[in-house]
Parts: sequence; structure tokens; C-alpha cells
Amino acid sequence: MVMADADLVFVGGHVFASDETAPPRSGLAVKDGSIVAVGGDDEVRDWVGAGTEVVDLAGRLLIPGFQDAHIHAVMGGVELGQCDLTGTTDRDEYLRRIRDYAASHPDDEWIVGGGWSMESFAHGIPDRHLLDSVVPDRPVFLLNRDHHAAWVNTAALEWAGITAATPDPASGRIDRDADGNPIGALQEGAMELVEIPEMTQDQMYDGLLRAQRLLHSLGITGWQDAMLAASNGYADVSDAYVRAAREGTLTATVVGALWWDRDRGAEQIAELVAKRAELTVGRLRSDTVKLMLDGIAENFTAAMTEPYRDGCGHATTNRGMSFIDPAALPHYLTELDRLGFQAHFHALGDRAVRDALDAVAAARAANGSSDTRPHLAHLQVVHPDDVPRFAQLGATANMQPYWAAHEPQMDELTIPFLDPAAVDRQYPFADLVRSGARLAGGSDWPVSTPDPLQGIHVAVNRVLPGEEREAFLPGQRIDLRTALTAYTAGSAYVNRRDDSGRLEPGCRADLAVLDRDLFVRPREEIGDARVELTYVDGRRVSG
Repeated sequence: MVMADADLVFVGGHVFASDETAPPRSGLAVKDGSIVAVGGDDEVRDWVGAGTEVVDLAGRLLIPGFQDAHIHAVMGGVELGQCDLTGTTDRDEYLRRIRDYAASHPDDEWIVGGGWSMESFAHGIPDRHLLDSVVPDRPVFLLNRDHHAAWVNTAALEWAGITAATPDPASGRIDRDADGNPIGALQEGAMELVEIPEMTQDQMYDGLLRAQRLLHSLGITGWQDAMLAASNGYADVSDAYVRAAREGTLTATVVGALWWDRDRGAEQIAELVAKRAELTVGRLRSDTVKLMLDGIAENFTAAMTEPYRDGCGHATTNRGMSFIDPAALPHYLTELDRLGFQAHFHALGDRAVRDALDAVAAARAANGSSDTRPHLAHLQVVHPDDVPRFAQLGATANMQPYWAAHEPQMDELTIPFLDPAAVDRQYPFADLVRSGARLAGGSDWPVSTPDPLQGIHVAVNRVLPGEEREAFLPGQRIDLRTALTAYTAGSAYVNRRDDSGRLEPGCRADLAVLDRDLFVRPREEIGDARVELTYVDGRRVSG
């Protein structure tokens, strides 16, 4: 007997469940944008009527739509249209692309883009003279793949007035030669010394739509953008989201993390309250605050409990940078938490992780266990004493697992310069799971690939897809079900989207169909898998 006419029914596949004890499920039915039935093929066929679209999964895997818990979607989309250096580490290829881009954009006053890797240059520091050889007459500003440093040519340095006499800013570093002259690399806050032309609102809007098409093709149905209402030299992409939300072109569900200006203090909280209301429109909700606590390990700005080593393995006096005063941070967070804001921390070094957890503990002590769902992103180094604190404090571990693998930036620019104990504390996903911590998954795109399956591959294998290297700290591997859950239910929890991330009746029909069932294939094939169909609220948006 027909129960009702569903809009969409899937049969003949593997319907994912995060609970490994759940009975096998092969079908799913959708009506009015929500899941109405999950079970065997016979059960869901009761929902098939004259107007129902039936999709034969043919043994493929049906999962909840991925949600990226830490991404910069607008910037990723914009950069796809700029001078793009991603996908290679060859310096000659960089120069060829830069030369070609400059030739094809003769009227651009600046050459802007990025994606270069630190491993391409001695000590991770590029030289301005290389850029001068291909673009001598216009300023060039190219972010590295981590977006924590910029490669500039002589024209850009001259335009900004940066010389040997220019002091390093408090939050960054000008790389210099033996005579103190700028080499051509600007680290962290030093990038702000070069004021590149602002992107237009149309460029950012087009970048958002370009990014959305790509992300939907990868099975991503929602995300948390880690930098709205930005300052400190970063572009503010807020208007692009508001425009898309109002015009109905935003098909993903987006949480905006409002930027905490690290040069200011608690006086900005009232402004954040106003921005929360202003930037909550349609499918956009902006009730999170992004607190960037430190930098990255490769340029020695990630905040560590133990000092970095020099090139000979000796301890230095450098323990990295704290971009927000650790003594003031608990007070800031307590007030933000009281006002219902979620905290989204950039915490890469173990000292930054500890500072973030201390701030969460202070907020919990003052306000009680509110449902603000704080989360810490990146977590490259976590001290063992702090691993159990995630579960104790209800703080989610927001992992970017694609980085947890042997590759030149890790092996040549990170491991040799970390305290030996810290080397074995990197990306401790399995330890966090065993301690009871909740995991969420993100990419930090355009820092690295936005493809969740690539990140899941590394989380499960601790090896980059397609490579046959030694696994990186293999004891920190997590299983496929846990990794998939992190990128679906885990990120949905972080995004406070409790009606998504699971394939259960009553949940939103945000769905993705993979080209294979990962659970019956070798784990080494995860990175080969592709998303073939993506649905938002039961409507196909890709495939």
C-alpha cells in the first residue's frame, strides 16, 4: 500500500549510519525537503507514487551532505580567478604562471593571487628577485598556501615603503638578508604593511557563487566560514553572503564566524552583537566569533609550550606568538559566551590550545554549561594533559586532517624545528576520540583542498592520497565511520544544525551520493572516491 507520494526515493544502496550497531539500511525517502523514511528497499518503496523520482543507488553509498566546519569559501572562489599557483611546488612553474597571468592582464595595476608552497624555497622563504625577473614593472602580492605569508616583488616593497629601516610589526616579521634588506617574504602581520587594492563587492559575490558550485560538486551542503567582518588586513566578505542570502542564490546553509580584531579588546563586543543581527539573513547565520590565537609552525609563529629549535637542533628563545593576550582571553570569552556567541578558535600550537581551553573553562565556571558549542580548529600540536579537557569542557576538536601526513612542508620545515616531544603530539585524532572528544571536520580551503574525501583519506590512513609513504604517526589513525561522522554529524553539531548531518526521519534531506561504497573497499581507495550527486533540502544542486 502506498503511504504517500514522496518527492524522492533512494533504493539499492548503503545508507550510512554513524552508529555501527544500526541495522543495515538500503533505502531512503524524502518529502518536502525532509527525510520521511529510512530502511530496506521494500519499506521505502511504499512511499513511491506517480510523481516520485526514484534513484537506484546500485550499491553506492548515500551519506548526509558534508559540512565543512572551517573554510574560507569566498576567498577560495575569488582566488580561483586570480594568479593561481596551487597544484605544483615547482618554482619554474610558478614563474611561468605568473608571467602568463601578467601578460593576459596587462591593465591590472597589481598582480594578486597565491597558492605557493614554502617547501619550494630554501628555508621556506621566497626571493623578490625571482618575481622581478617576470614582473619588474608592477607590484606583485602572492599569498602562500597557508595564507600566513606573502611573496612580494621589489615594486611592491617600494610601493609600501618597506626598507631595511622598517621595523617588524608586533604580530609579524619581515624576512631579511644578512644586511637587513627585505628579501621578499612577509610573515603574518607584516603582510598588512602592503595595502593591496581592495576587491570589489562584485568580485567577492562572484567568488562566492564560484565556490558554492565547487563545494556542492564535492558533496558539501553547508559550512562555517571562518572569517566574516574581518579586519587586521583581511578582506571582509560579509556583503557577498548577505547579497546571496537575500537574492536566493545562496543554496548552502552557512554559519559566519565574526572576526575578533586582535588589535582591540572588549570594546568590540557590542559591535559583534550588532553584526550578529545584521549578518543573519536567510540561509546565513552569524552567531560565532573567530578568535585567532596564534600563527603556524612553519614560520615559527604557532604558540608552543616549548621553544622552537634552530637549524642545528638547539633550543631557541622563540615559543611563537599569541595574537590575543592570554590573560585577557578568558574575560573576553566569558562575556561572549554569556551573550550566546559560539567561540571558534584558531589554535595550532599546544600553548594556543591550552589558552583556548583555559578560556572555555573560565566561561563555563562563570556562566555554567551553556549550549554555545565552542570549537578549536587546526590542533597541530596538543599537549597530552589537554587532550581529555575537550570532552570535560564540551569543546569540539575541529580537525583539518589533510595536513596530518608526511610531505615536504612537514618533514623539512616543521619536524626539524619542533621540540622533540611536540613532534609526536601532532594531530592526535585517535587520542581525542579515545578521550571522548567530539570531532568535526574542515578543510581551511583555500589553504588546502576543499574535498572532504581527501581529508577523510588522510584521517584514516595518515598518508596523502595516491602516495606510498610511511604513515605519519599511524597510532593516530581513526576509522572510516568516525571520520565520516566528523564531517557530517560532527560539523552539523558545531554549526548548531541539529536537523542535519544524520540520515534519520525528520532530518533535512541534505544528501550526497558517492560513486562507491567505501565500507566494502580497501581504505587506501578512499581518496579515489568521488561525489556523483548532491542534494540540498531534497533538491539536486550538483550531478
